[in-house]
Amino acid sequence: MTRQKQLQEDTHFRVLSLLESQPELNQRQMAKALGVSLGGVNYCLRALVAKGLVKMHNFQENDNKLGYAYLLTPTGLAEKLALTSHFLQRKQQEYLALKAEIEALQKSVNKQV
Repeated sequence: MTRQKQLQEDTHFRVLSLLESQPELNQRQMAKALGVSLGGVNYCLRALVAKGLVKMHNFQENDNKLGYAYLLTPTGLAEKLALTSHFLQRKQQEYLALKAEIEALQKSVNKQV
């Protein structure tokens, strides 16, 4: 998987996870919570809506003036589960590689002492 594709998958995973727990967040709040630009969140949400993973629900007719809520579709929930699995596998591989690198560095330092 290319680095670009990996970043896109990570962003989709993070947005889907955030929306599952806090569907009432607006795009600005999502951007702040995720540490990405507002434009990046907008681009990601448009892609997720186009794929049928997220739907926007307009609540402006409500007196509460919530605005929009971003809701995961059943397909979106399934995709989030798949992305969670990929994310977890990749992070476990990264952890094992980092652990091996740390052990090698510790052995190198111990030899020099």
